Amino acid sequence: MDNVTHALAGLLMADATVSHVQRRIGRASPHGAEAPSLSRFRRAAVALGIVAAEFPDADLVYAGPMVAMGKLGYLLHHRGHTHTVVWALVSAVVLWGITRWWWQRGLTGRERADASSAMVSRVGARALLVLAVAGTLSHLLLDFTNSYGVHPFWPFDNRWVYGDAVFIVEPWLMAVAIPPLVWGPRRVFGRALLLVALAAILALCWFAGEVSPAVALGVTIMALVGMVLQRAVAPAVRPLTGISAWVVVTTMFFLSSGQARTEVTELVRDGSLRDVVLTPAAADPRCFAAIVVTATTTEYRVSTATVAPWSAGMTAASCVASRSGSARNTLGSLPGTSRTVPFPASPAVAWGETWAVPRAELAALVATRCEFAAAMRFMRTPVWSLDAGGTAEVADARFGIGGDGFAGLSVPPGTACALTGKWIPPWVPPRADVLAPGR
Repeated sequence: MDNVTHALAGLLMADATVSHVQRRIGRASPHGAEAPSLSRFRRAAVALGIVAAEFPDADLVYAGPMVAMGKLGYLLHHRGHTHTVVWALVSAVVLWGITRWWWQRGLTGRERADASSAMVSRVGARALLVLAVAGTLSHLLLDFTNSYGVHPFWPFDNRWVYGDAVFIVEPWLMAVAIPPLVWGPRRVFGRALLLVALAAILALCWFAGEVSPAVALGVTIMALVGMVLQRAVAPAVRPLTGISAWVVVTTMFFLSSGQARTEVTELVRDGSLRDVVLTPAAADPRCFAAIVVTATTTEYRVSTATVAPWSAGMTAASCVASRSGSARNTLGSLPGTSRTVPFPASPAVAWGETWAVPRAELAALVATRCEFAAAMRFMRTPVWSLDAGGTAEVADARFGIGGDGFAGLSVPPGTACALTGKWIPPWVPPRADVLAPGR
């Protein structure tokens, strides 16, 4: 998930934390909901909420040149160990300790002596711990929702898990999250920054070419209506309405993803299906781009499709015509690609292309080229071509074909391994089901 969305999630949770503490203090303090130390607590909560929600991306510090593995360093170590429950819990406690120290350090003597401030300290410390844990775990949960995936249960389970439901930059989430934040306890600069973010995402909906005009209009109306309605909502309830709307949007996309998977599965009935990778169109749960991995005992295949989970209202052909959710990852540049897909179509599924190679070729590349084998610990839909000199140009079809993409690698022939002594994480290859003989 993009970092703006992570920050918005952290900010919503921070506002909910402040509202909770205000309610607790308001019921017990002679000062009401504004104890002398509450203002500093609010700043601490906002900082902690945002930092905790972003902190699992700390792996970007070492996933590049530090591990000296080229592109493989990013592929294997981003969304790696820092995107696990173990890291989330440990880092949450560390962030909580730092935040609590900063918050308490800035209190004046009068604030420390004030009874209501003492209550803020007791209630607030517990609330900040919950916020820190919720913030780091929210990052894992949001990253799970798309097709990139996470492996949150290391070191107990090293398998990747994928939500295949939410676009990596989802306008609906921003449209429902920003209005309650704008009317929250913000200064002018904070509100202006949020409004700029909202204007930017609406501009992208209208002008980036990824969202149909009708859907862009719907997102715009939702954002504007939200701005009006949230102004009238009670301050203590605002962050909860934003979180609730976020859950509703996410649930809508997951329901559509589940139906899209069912539509594909019903067409691939020969026992060859290994995986269905789904990516929704931005802001449109009616259309999904699909990459379907199938394998027989002798052949490995990757096919593209456009899927309309609710085809009674909008068919796959309509999705293709509107370019909403159409298969973006063309396989046409790869030798062995055909426009003939060995599965029937339906109003819900419009097939694109199929790329097929002998399954033994994949096994041979893994066995003889350590860089290729390491890449398989990340690549969910590996595709490749071999040039005249035997160099394999390998890519993950989820992220485009060709060596120029961040998931594209050139792997030369030969037995020498450039990764000897390098830090190769223990992730289970997503296509272990194809690499295992006889499966």
